[in-house]
Amino acid sequence: MRSSLARVTASAAIAAAALLTASCAGTPEAAPPVTTAPPAAPTTGATDPATPAPDVTDEAPEPVTATCETLVSTDTLAELEAQSWTYKEEPFVIGDVAPADGISCTWGDFSVATGNVLIFAWAPLTADEVTTAQAQLDEDGWMREDSDAGVYYTEDPMQALNTDENGYGMTYRFGDDWVTLSDTKQGLLLIERPAA
Repeated sequence: MRSSLARVTASAAIAAAALLTASCAGTPEAAPPVTTAPPAAPTTGATDPATPAPDVTDEAPEPVTATCETLVSTDTLAELEAQSWTYKEEPFVIGDVAPADGISCTWGDFSVATGNVLIFAWAPLTADEVTTAQAQLDEDGWMREDSDAGVYYTEDPMQALNTDENGYGMTYRFGDDWVTLSDTKQGLLLIERPAA
């Protein structure tokens, strides 16, 4: 059981490294549609300051919806599916904080009873939700680490079902307006946050 998880985790880490290498090359993205005002008629004198300027607005971007298939790279998804793993999707909850657009994905082979699973989760957060969630984790005894990459909260390694090579079990990573979660700190590297 442990070797299968190690194999999947190692495969996923290799896939993530390949993805990071490939992403450095950059890929063209379709430009969003832009709405512009028609060209103004030429004028020969001063404009009337009482006449308001035309209002030019771009269409609001479509909200980004995370799914269990898009929360990880296509290579990681292929590795999970190659292992015949499927996912169970649930709302993302941290104590009393339940972000509206959060998603939590537990991947595993659910055809057999097993604790051999991977967890990938993400949610957008308001500043108040960040404060409340972190206070809840502090109160519950999670260990906090501040870094340039964000604020990490990890469970006590003595209580962890899974740990990565550095001894980290389930870990949250907070940004300014989002949070991710994985069953190990190393697993956070496999999460691809939706674009804002």
